[in-house]
Amino acid sequence: MPSGSDTTAESAPGGPAAARRADDPAPGDAGEESVPADAAARPGRAKRCALLVRREAPRTGLAVLGGLALTAAFPPYDLWPLSIVAVAALSLLTRGRTARQGAWTGFAFGLPFFFFLLRWLRVVGYDAVFGLSVAEALFVCLLGAGLARTSRLRGWPLWTACLWVAQEWARDRVPFGGFPWGRLAFANTGSPFTPFAALGGAPLVTFAVALVGALLAYAAAWRLRATAPRTVRAALPAVESLALAAAITVGAYAVPVPTEADDTADIAIVQGNVQQAGMDFLGRPMMILNNHVDATLQLAEDVKAGRVKKPDLVIWPENSSDLDPFKYPEAYDRIEEAVKAVGVPILVGALVDHPSKKGYVYNEGIVWDPKTGPGASYTKQHPVPFGEYVPFRAELSKLITRLQRVPRDFYPGDHSGVLKVGPARLGDVICFEVAYDEIVHDTVRAGARALVVQTNNATYGRTGQPEQQLAMSRLRAVEHGRAVVTAATSGISAVVGPDGTVRQRSEEFTREVLNARIPLRDGITVADRVGAVPEWVIAMVGLLSCAVAIMLGRWGRPDKKGQQ
Repeated sequence: MPSGSDTTAESAPGGPAAARRADDPAPGDAGEESVPADAAARPGRAKRCALLVRREAPRTGLAVLGGLALTAAFPPYDLWPLSIVAVAALSLLTRGRTARQGAWTGFAFGLPFFFFLLRWLRVVGYDAVFGLSVAEALFVCLLGAGLARTSRLRGWPLWTACLWVAQEWARDRVPFGGFPWGRLAFANTGSPFTPFAALGGAPLVTFAVALVGALLAYAAAWRLRATAPRTVRAALPAVESLALAAAITVGAYAVPVPTEADDTADIAIVQGNVQQAGMDFLGRPMMILNNHVDATLQLAEDVKAGRVKKPDLVIWPENSSDLDPFKYPEAYDRIEEAVKAVGVPILVGALVDHPSKKGYVYNEGIVWDPKTGPGASYTKQHPVPFGEYVPFRAELSKLITRLQRVPRDFYPGDHSGVLKVGPARLGDVICFEVAYDEIVHDTVRAGARALVVQTNNATYGRTGQPEQQLAMSRLRAVEHGRAVVTAATSGISAVVGPDGTVRQRSEEFTREVLNARIPLRDGITVADRVGAVPEWVIAMVGLLSCAVAIMLGRWGRPDKKGQQ
């Protein structure tokens, strides 16, 4: 309400009211709209946008640099300490900001991170890289808003770590079953934080990394405050946060990682190679199958000559048979030739036509015995959307003609892949499935004594994607206390011990056979027992912290009368 002196001035002779021309419309009358007194001083919309861009440009630029730093933490660069630095940077950049400002900072951080992390998709097209990067960055956008909200709460480094897990929890599940690439845990498969996987899986590793990063941001925030007194007592919270960050990092070494073998198996991994990298890796029909058969026949010759020990089983990669062996007799006969020559079971990767649904295929791992022929099989449970099946095919194929290069949809399997291959009970996981917690967990809980990742990375050869996938195998080895064998058509094939160390690996785009003795284990880790419980609990705590921050913000907001 205007004060009395203002009213007097408005109505006094010679005041503003008297100075108004008689033919001017009064406020509220028809005619020209009244203009607020400060309208002349208020900048236009374009100018306000320019001021906003200028004001936010430094912070946005730092967010972009933070996202690029996080990219460098992942393979093929493997600079894992940068994952801590990136978390700290995003925490500082969103601290004390509004939710909208935090969301923009999160997006500016997430878009370059995913764009450069997923550049291996450029073989499909840079539009695919950009589209997927934008979709994934939207989750980091929400994370940024949450970090800004909770940065005003006491203990905000804890809520920061919980929100990182919540962001990954959502991103791992939606849309179309989720896309887990870019989790903090996958950048820390050879870091001091890796042993935490044996306690709570990948989510606990992410939580530990994010908490350490947020604690460093807490200490840096105190140091950056211009008004903070430079006394020992005032610095005590910052010192405590640094000490806690160090304790978490060092404490990971105390986590037991079980590796003792209950039994062993001698295996051979056959990497037959492909004609070329990229979308057209298949080459002419039967070429990939012949490559793997010929390499296996050479293995049989080496065994006969005493140059290598006879394995208990042989593992071929995903798509090692590029034709359905049950539909094409020539493919069946060649596999039979290889199996009988080596004299032990072979785990064959093949695409098999669906028996009743036309246009659908199974992506399978098939146990092929030298005496009984094809037997038990595992069908990939999580086909990759837009790569192995096309959602809304009828509608989208008309708009995006490139989708027609996926002529058939993969039909998902409905059970875990525990297969008896010779003397070993192996858990088969096909390609991208190694990124999904629940699939690997269910396979181990079903009785797998070692894990096999059959994969075909020929499409993304020499792009960094095979290294990123191998890092996931390393984390799964520690998480489940199992040896992990990766068999790839063109590389990288590898043998990973239960402690996460890579014992053998092949080069990309070479024909190679790896011979190794792997441990078989029956015991399960704490992570196997608790399953997804830690992830759900941590994610829910993160979301609740946001809810509390929102409620406190509303309660502290003045009402229309200016009262609290």
